[in-house]
Amino acid sequence: MKAVVQERYGAPDVLELREVERPAPGPGEVLVRVHAAAVNARDWHIVRGDPYVARLAFGLGGPRARVRGRDFAGRVEAVGPGVSRFRPGDEVFGDLGDADGAFAEFACAPERLVHAKPADLGFEQAAALPLAGNTALMGLRDVGGVREGSTVLVNGASGGVGTFAVQIAKALGAEVTGVCSTRNVPLVRSLGADHVVDYTQEDFTRSGRRYDVVLDLVGNRSLAEQRRVLAPDGILVLSGGGVFEGGSLFGPMGLILKARAAAPLLRQRVAALTERPSGENLAVLAELAGSGRVVPAIDRTYALAEAAEAIRYLEVEHARAKVVITV
Repeated sequence: MKAVVQERYGAPDVLELREVERPAPGPGEVLVRVHAAAVNARDWHIVRGDPYVARLAFGLGGPRARVRGRDFAGRVEAVGPGVSRFRPGDEVFGDLGDADGAFAEFACAPERLVHAKPADLGFEQAAALPLAGNTALMGLRDVGGVREGSTVLVNGASGGVGTFAVQIAKALGAEVTGVCSTRNVPLVRSLGADHVVDYTQEDFTRSGRRYDVVLDLVGNRSLAEQRRVLAPDGILVLSGGGVFEGGSLFGPMGLILKARAAAPLLRQRVAALTERPSGENLAVLAELAGSGRVVPAIDRTYALAEAAEAIRYLEVEHARAKVVITV
């Protein structure tokens, strides 16, 4: 099969489209013929090996997982021993977790991280759901405790996670403010945001408004600035962010480390979100998307052979919504 392979860290040009051995499903695994795979910020971080401290997890000399891509949608090709929920031909979407391997014609995924694709959702839209949707869901529902009547601010509302966060917060019953650039104001409004702040025209940290939950997906404001817009009993949820700026030791993790150190001393709550693949959350996302309460927004699609260009666009161009590779 054809797959996008990475042997070393560097610019997106280190990615090569190669012929590799097709995987075979083991016990509890599903082999999927991939129709679409989402590109996430995680992918460019692994391609670059940036921030450098993250190489402790990715692999010191090069990435342990050679084939990039985590989110996928496609049709079941075969199932391994013990798989009971799927059979060949089923349309599915899912998450490969830390194993990666979705930028390929075929990928093996654990059955627990595969879910039936909503019938009204295209493969590209379904592939966009898992990591970004799960990050938004966990950040708002599980960490932020968003509920009916909560006031929520999403910093980075037009990005891959942000477009899901606006819609999920609305589905949870919140009043939502999205922060984005001028060109993305119409997009964020169309997703259901009650208020939109154009950061080129207004500093949301000096607006005087207070929020129950601030979900920061950019990492471009200090801890003190973001706490300024929190209600006295509010919570700041940090979830990475940023674009490539030439390499760094800690990158957006620097703010997260500072927040963890300061958290015991603060009255307001500060939490760092650690996204984890979850079959249960895939089911929630499928229900939200199937009912139309969440609609995956896609910025651009690229062919499998253009994976390097897709990652280059994501890491430097402030891509809005999701970038997807079609196979």
